[in-house]
Amino acid sequence: MNKNKSIQTSVFQKPKVGNYYCGDSYFYKETEDAFICALADGLGSGEHAKESSQAVMDIIELNVDASVEQIIKLCNKGLVGKRGVVIGVLKIDLREKTYTFSSIGNIGLMTVTSDSNKKRNIPNSGYLGSSPKKLKVLRDKLSEDMIFLMFSDGVNSKDLSYNFFLGKDVFEITDLFSRYVEPNQHDDTTLIAMKYTE
Repeated sequence: MNKNKSIQTSVFQKPKVGNYYCGDSYFYKETEDAFICALADGLGSGEHAKESSQAVMDIIELNVDASVEQIIKLCNKGLVGKRGVVIGVLKIDLREKTYTFSSIGNIGLMTVTSDSNKKRNIPNSGYLGSSPKKLKVLRDKLSEDMIFLMFSDGVNSKDLSYNFFLGKDVFEITDLFSRYVEPNQHDDTTLIAMKYTE
């Protein structure tokens, strides 16, 4: 772990029962000014779902400086002829100390402040790979030691209300999730835990 980083990140991922491929793909990167994290879940499961979700991660990796709205529009264009995906994109402005998030479909985001105040984002319905969607974009200020939890539909948001998720260590959060919470066996499961530190 790079101690100079502002965002610590830990990921738990597991394919649905009986599948070798996980249909979820994720990407994250921190630059000097910003941090971006994206999670996509290909519709259905298996290799074709993975192909679509990875395709949008490749687009995001090439466009890390774009806004959240621009990124989602680029991903939608890039899915022509492929299976659709649901997606969540989080971008943190490390200079302005703000964050922006948007999702289409069932990619969830929960924030937890240092005083254990939890907030769950309600995503837009639908999926990418169809006609352009009207985006709902969340913009808010960062707070010291803020935790972000982004997750696909294999994670039940009720599971994230347990007290051990209020710990301040992202590696502990994903470890406890893997040991104490049974992922939904009917869905690919991804939980990305991120912590902002000034």
